[in-house]
Amino acid sequence: MGQYILRRLIALIPVLLGVSIVVFTLIRMIPGDPVITMLGERARAEDVARVREELGFNRPIVVQYVEWMGRVVRGDLGTSIINRTEVMVELRSRLAATLELVIVGLIIGVLVGVSVGILSALRRNTWIDFAATVGALLGVSMPIYWLALIAIYALAVNRQIFPPSARIDAQLDVTRHTGFMLIDTLLMGSPKHFFNAVWHLVLPATVLSTTVMPILARLTRASMLEVMRQDYVRTAEAKGLRRRTVVIGHALKNALLPIVTVIGLQLGGLLGGALLTETIFSWPGMGLWTYRAILSRDYPIVQGAVLVSATIYVVVNLLVDISYAYLDPRIRYQGS
Repeated sequence: MGQYILRRLIALIPVLLGVSIVVFTLIRMIPGDPVITMLGERARAEDVARVREELGFNRPIVVQYVEWMGRVVRGDLGTSIINRTEVMVELRSRLAATLELVIVGLIIGVLVGVSVGILSALRRNTWIDFAATVGALLGVSMPIYWLALIAIYALAVNRQIFPPSARIDAQLDVTRHTGFMLIDTLLMGSPKHFFNAVWHLVLPATVLSTTVMPILARLTRASMLEVMRQDYVRTAEAKGLRRRTVVIGHALKNALLPIVTVIGLQLGGLLGGALLTETIFSWPGMGLWTYRAILSRDYPIVQGAVLVSATIYVVVNLLVDISYAYLDPRIRYQGS
């Protein structure tokens, strides 16, 4: 197992290197000049040339990339072109907000999606199964930005049940320790602050969860139906075991392997969906930060945000691969 993990970690290096090359190149293909954006359309040519030289934009792109990667290896993602702040410093607080949203959205999606899938498999060809199928198809078909706007209008503007934006009410002061609002409010020992943060998180996290919820529901249903046909499940039922024990202890455990695989793969979709969700809900995370950086051609922010997102994605998929051995003892990594 240790050798397998080491090989996988080494294999991550060319993947992340390829991601860095792609994002470094593509961001410079977007029309527009970040120097003009920073100085304004009426800036003098000599000022533009001077700033381009200060930022190193007049050098060959290969030289720029090598210099940037040299800083990245040392843990320096550069400095924002527009506001001149260090990217790494701002990324830490933004990353915590995004991870909090993505993790809660993933938890909601997994709990609801897997539960609906199990219920649909156990009530096959009934109205419950039909309703779950229709709901899953609707969930897959609806764009997340459209669903977010409908949710804000219906539940935040019209009914005023949930707040439409932000992570906590402006009048509530929170001492930031970790950047995770739920954890920081718990550390304060204030139930009022904690539940206010939860209430702000419910709507955007639920909307984000719809990117994985219908997929997991359909996959769980198909996987459960396949496992329920196996001889060992029928044997367990013939022994007189309780239905709950058979479903949870035998069927679900063996149906989890493809489900866990999809959960890991869907993390990329959640990170991508977070960009739209954060923009619409004004959530101060990496998605909204990256969106604004793209509009202002702030190269260091876009490069750093994409590279960190890619790192999170590949590490999570590595953890998913490692979890296979614990979910299915028949899987071994020695010699693979």
